Amino acid sequence: MKKDNVDIRTSLIFAMAENRCIGKNNQMPWHIPEDLKRFKTLTIGHPVIMGRKTLESILGYLKKPLPGRESIIVTRNPQTLYPDTPILQTGTIEQAIEMGRTIAKDKGLDEIFIIGGAQIYTQSLAFAHRLYITKVHREIAGDAFFPTIYDADWEESECLSREDHDPPYSFVTLDRRQQNLL
Repeated sequence: MKKDNVDIRTSLIFAMAENRCIGKNNQMPWHIPEDLKRFKTLTIGHPVIMGRKTLESILGYLKKPLPGRESIIVTRNPQTLYPDTPILQTGTIEQAIEMGRTIAKDKGLDEIFIIGGAQIYTQSLAFAHRLYITKVHREIAGDAFFPTIYDADWEESECLSREDHDPPYSFVTLDRRQQNLL
């Protein structure tokens, strides 16, 4: 991956339970309206990178790509999967990040977002400058999990807890301690 566009932050945004669960049957296994509002507020106007299954979940729910964001899909399928949509498609996370950075630079933005799913998070964690996490304070049964986050690599810059919600959760922002990324 090229080292240009380093002034454009690569951020992962996700919600996860205490056991690192992020999904079950291609859905989020909880409903936290404030999390959805935060997601929209942070990502609106920015390029978003996701895997095919995450896109299919969004299309199943909204019947269209996320409005107000350029969607970049990472898929191993060489065929154009969504020819009648404004969705961009590429085969690797590195290419997707480069595409996202180019779009962000052209629009004068300083951040791109990676929004899932589990395989895409695993592939992209090494490239991340920031993590926007909604920590769900429960163990949740699921079939998709976020990779291990090593505390030594990250520094908390924000934490806002909501213990009065069911399920209780916290918004946590982590910034990479050392910015020597791949």
